[in-house]
Amino acid sequence: MAELKARAIAEIEKYTDECKKISEEIWNNPELDFNEHKAHTLLTNFLEGKGFHVERSYLGIQTAFRATFGDESTGPNVCVICEYDALPEIGHACGHNLIAEAGIAAALGIKATLEVYGAPKGLLTIMGTPAEEGGGGKIKLIEKGAFEKIDVAMMVHPSPANIVKSKTLSVMRLEVIFHGKAAHAAAFPWEGVNALDAAVMTYNSISMLRQQMKPTWRVHGIITNGGTKPNIIPELTKMEYYLRALTKGEVKELYDKVMACYEAAAKATGCTFEVTETTPFYEDVNANPTLSNLYESNAGNLGIVFAKTDVPRGSTDMGNVSYVVPSIHPMYKIGDGTQTNHTREFTAITNTPEAHQNTLTAAKAISMTVVDVLTNPAVLEQIKKEFASGIRI
Repeated sequence: MAELKARAIAEIEKYTDECKKISEEIWNNPELDFNEHKAHTLLTNFLEGKGFHVERSYLGIQTAFRATFGDESTGPNVCVICEYDALPEIGHACGHNLIAEAGIAAALGIKATLEVYGAPKGLLTIMGTPAEEGGGGKIKLIEKGAFEKIDVAMMVHPSPANIVKSKTLSVMRLEVIFHGKAAHAAAFPWEGVNALDAAVMTYNSISMLRQQMKPTWRVHGIITNGGTKPNIIPELTKMEYYLRALTKGEVKELYDKVMACYEAAAKATGCTFEVTETTPFYEDVNANPTLSNLYESNAGNLGIVFAKTDVPRGSTDMGNVSYVVPSIHPMYKIGDGTQTNHTREFTAITNTPEAHQNTLTAAKAISMTVVDVLTNPAVLEQIKKEFASGIRI
């Protein structure tokens, strides 16, 4: 097993420059949900050129892909996931260019072990998943059956800290529209029903609600339409809110409380309102204990030191995958710890020599973890037993 891991590491190091170049190209061309055409072409051409069987626009999702190597009839089907979408205006502020780099680097390392005579058998699947930043690309892939024959799934994510057992939050994304009645704000204000008052009252009510929220709950919102002109009583306003909590059940509890704020604001102002869930629901990450421990051990052997504690960190559609197949989603550190995801400062550090080096180290740890799964049937049996029993970190 040690020789196979060493082979995987050597193969990743062999292609350091190529992997870095691909990451830089994705970073320089940020693309939003389901429009990652350049990244899709770049990654699929690269993997095909390295001997993978590539399926572009996988399952009818234009910028999704699947690349495979090996034979699933001879062993487990292990999936490594790539992400490559960016954020509006601030580019790769979550480092998905690096996630793509880690995925293809790990792919090369794992493929090298499968090519060794007498090496473990099985199928390596590299899944290209678009639209993580709200579009739920992985959820669409789940619905189309992409993960039905996968035994385990893994990915890594850049972060301000090294965290193997990261906590993520379930999230529900809502749009609320208040309907009032327009009127001349100076001449006949009494004829109007002010939808902006309803939006402001909602915002303030939810802000006051925070005193009674659990420490792990998160609610954040913006007013996306506050009216047209000051001299017109706003007849329509729109708000967007994200509701997050540790579990789907807690999000529902939070939803009921927030709905009461919407209802109260509508009643007080005389408005009507409607609420729409704008994107698929993201589950929390149900990280598998055995996979997590294997990754932690392998990464530790590469010199990675993990933080001892963690706080909940955002949301991801990888959470939905983790309820379909045993999965892990560890974080690895880039920067000095002061730059945080979804900021311009984080965008800047996702294309630095240090970030690329740390990404390849995480890719090595993933490839080593896959070797553990492929070479030890008892490990896979334990992973599946934990998953079936609902045991999680």
